[in-house]
This record gives sequence, C-alpha cells and structure tokens, in this order.
Amino acid sequence: MRSSKLEMLNCPRYKYLNEISVTFFPDMNITHVLRSCRSVCSLLKTNPTRKFFSTQFNMTSSKHTNTKRIEGLDKNVWVAFTSVAADPTIVNLGQGYPDIPPPSYVKEALAQAVMVDRLNQYTRGFGHPTLVKALSQVYGKVYGRQIDPFKEILVTVGGYGSLFSTMQGLVEEGDEVIIIEPFFDCYVPMVRMAGAKPVLIPLRLKSSKKTDASSADWVLDQDELASKFNSKTKAIIINTPNNPIGKVFTRSELQVIADLCIKHDALCFSDEVYEWLVYKGHEHVKIATLPGMWDRTITIGSAGKTFSVTGWKLGWSIGPEHLVKHLQTVMQNMLYTCPTPLQAQCYSWVDVTEAVAQGLLRDFELMGQPDCYFTSLAEELEVKRDRMATILKQAGMNPVVPEGGYFMIADVTALNQDLSHMEDDEPYDYKFIRWMIKEKKLAAIPVTAFCGEESIKHFEKYIRLCFIKVGSDGLWDILQDSTLDAAEAVLRNWSKA
Repeated sequence: MRSSKLEMLNCPRYKYLNEISVTFFPDMNITHVLRSCRSVCSLLKTNPTRKFFSTQFNMTSSKHTNTKRIEGLDKNVWVAFTSVAADPTIVNLGQGYPDIPPPSYVKEALAQAVMVDRLNQYTRGFGHPTLVKALSQVYGKVYGRQIDPFKEILVTVGGYGSLFSTMQGLVEEGDEVIIIEPFFDCYVPMVRMAGAKPVLIPLRLKSSKKTDASSADWVLDQDELASKFNSKTKAIIINTPNNPIGKVFTRSELQVIADLCIKHDALCFSDEVYEWLVYKGHEHVKIATLPGMWDRTITIGSAGKTFSVTGWKLGWSIGPEHLVKHLQTVMQNMLYTCPTPLQAQCYSWVDVTEAVAQGLLRDFELMGQPDCYFTSLAEELEVKRDRMATILKQAGMNPVVPEGGYFMIADVTALNQDLSHMEDDEPYDYKFIRWMIKEKKLAAIPVTAFCGEESIKHFEKYIRLCFIKVGSDGLWDILQDSTLDAAEAVLRNWSKA
C-alpha cells in the first residue's frame, strides 16, 4: 500500500493535479479532488450523454419566451449609445446627466440624514411624510389650491416611476393614448406594456424657419390634433419643457389641448420634470391649473432634474385623489417605497425633515432672488445654451434654440455628410452619430429615437446634444477637463476641415 502510494506521489499526473488543486481549490485536499474526478468519470461512463450545470429543457418552449407586453421593446437608444460613448477619449454630450455639482445644502442634507439610524429604515410607502408635506406647500402655491399631501401626492423612483405608475394605474388594455412627437423614449413602451395603443402626432417646424429656429417654431396642427381624439382616447401625454426640443408650451397651446381633453373626457399626463429650467421671455404654465383640468391631470416632477441629482432617482406625481389613489396601488405592489435617506435631512436639534423637501421650501421662498437655485440654474444654463448654439453654427449645423430644459437639437443637413457606406437599416441620424463618435470623438443622441416610424423622415437630420456640462465660462469651475470646452474644440476643428 505504501509502495503504491509512493508511486502515486511520484506520478507526473498526480503532480499536475496537485498543482491544479493548489491553484483552483486551495481549501480542498488533493485526495478530495481525485475522488471528485473519479466520480465524474464514473458518471460519464455510465451515462455519457448526461449534462452538467443546467437542467435539460427546450429553449424554444413557450414558457421560456418573453411576454407579449414587452414584445419589440428590447431595443433602447441609451443602451446602444451610452456604451459606445463610454470611451474616455470621447466627448459625451449624449446622455442627459449633469457633470456639475448639485447645491451643497442638498448634499449636506443627505450626509446628515444617513447618520440618523431610523432614517436608514423603511418609510411611508407613498412618500416620506415631511417630503409630501413640503411638496404640498410648494405646489399648493404654484397651483393656487390646497393639495392634500397624503392623498394627492405620490413619491416614486424618479420620473420614470411616476410615469410607469400612471400608465399601469390608469391606462387599460384597448385604450388609446396620444403622444406628441418628439417624445421621451419611454412613453411608447410604457403605453404598450399597459396594453394600450400609442397614437402619435408630431410637432411641425414652421416652413419659414429653416435657420435661426427656436423651439417655439415647432407647433402642433390644431386640426390634426383634434382628429386624434375619439371615444377610445384615454389620455394625452404632454412634456413641457419638451425633451428633446426644449419647447415650452404656451398657455394658448395648452388651452387647445385642455379643451379637447374636456370635450372627449380624456385624462392628461403632464411630464414637467424640467419645470424650473425655463429661459428669459418664457413662462411655464401647468395645464392642471387651467379651468376643468385639475380633476383629469397627473403632473410629474423630479428631484433629479430640479437639483441636478439625477442619480438620486426621486420623483413625484401630483393630482386629484380619485386618480392618485390608483397610482399608489401600483406603487405599493411594485416598489413599495423609495430610499428614506434620499428624502430625509436631520438637523442637530433633532428636527427631521426631507433633504429634497428642505431644498424645495428653501428655494421656493427665494424665488426671484439671486440665491434661488431654481432661477439661478436657468440663468447660468442660458449662457451655456447660447454658447452651444454658437459653436454648432460655426461647425455648419443649424441649432434649434430651446426655450427650456438642457437639451438642444441641431439640423445637420447642411454638412452634407455622405453615409451611404454604412448600414442601410438605420435612420440617417443613427448613422451620423455612429460616424461622429468614430471619426470626431463626439457623442450625441439621434432624434428619431424620440419618434415613431412615420415621422422618421421629419426628424432624421437632427441630433440631440446636452449642454448642462462644465465649461470655462466661469460657471461650476472644478478641477476637471471642461466638457463644453472639449466639445467646442471638436466642433471648431470640424469647421476648419
């Protein structure tokens, strides 16, 4: 026995297995490794067709396919272009996240909140009490009416959560939902997941404004809009200020929509996440404040957009109790609650309040004053907006100057870039951006990602760029390369070429 064991120890195969054992199974005795190998060999001899690591099943079985409600919704512009633009050598003006610092008082509030033990536990499912109370105070003044903090407000995981809760709670299978193009890209998938039919209508550029255009020059055809309403119309989705164009709907434009909603007893889902980012000479009007619209409108807001903290993913829905209660039902059976510390702030005298709520109350009281973040951010972004428009013109593009938000679309037709050598199954703007990322190291987003098939020809020569970025314009001067400066360098070299 001892002889055979010595022979085994001197065997090259044993030494090889021992090396493997030490490398891959450091906590397992070599004898155990050998026994395991023998067991596997024995099984393979008795049943050579046996499979390991997974259960045998037919991958084509209907039980392993996707549901109908997500059929065709797997493609996503953010997945497609965010990964491509991840290269640090590429200047990314695509995805709409700020690279500027949020207000210090909001960050400090979060830091203080996590130090309070109870604020690291679950809070009220429909919104931390102090936050919904603050929202009711702020928006009560905006709406000019009393808002019940517990029955007419729902706090959700970002504007996305508000939209999803709205669709799932109020849109029924077989309904029709009118969507204005270009639209934020999640609208259509969410309507379809609810079993409803998206009915699209485009904003159209006034024929006389091919150059020096403003987002105000993109308008709805009133007769075309009226033709979209019928007995199946459950709701219309509006986005003001609009992403991606930056259009701020006027009171008269909203009144036309309101009249049609009332005439056809339709709901209105108003996405107003950029409500505070409206530039000089323009006014943000909430459609819910128009006569007869409060009882049929869900308004969506966002802390991420309000305070430049998009990673916090905190949003809210505001509307009448008879509608909001259905959104709350979705929330309690989907996500239940939002992170407590993101909603809460603690002071040294043990007064606990919301971080976001405190910011809202602070800045609402300062409205119109230089220290108000709502107004100061818009003023500072207006400088960046104008700078972006200038450098795009110098590169040979025709920008559409936005009235609100922090995106700008630009017409690239005049560049006359030949892309015939690229894939033919994509709209021109998709190919243009892929080419621009590769050849110019500049990333943007194709505008046809925000419209339906029938409107591609109207929008495929436009690209969307984000300008809430750090620049050498004296604003948000931090120790990092300036995103806007880098973009300007790319575009200046472009124009020289």
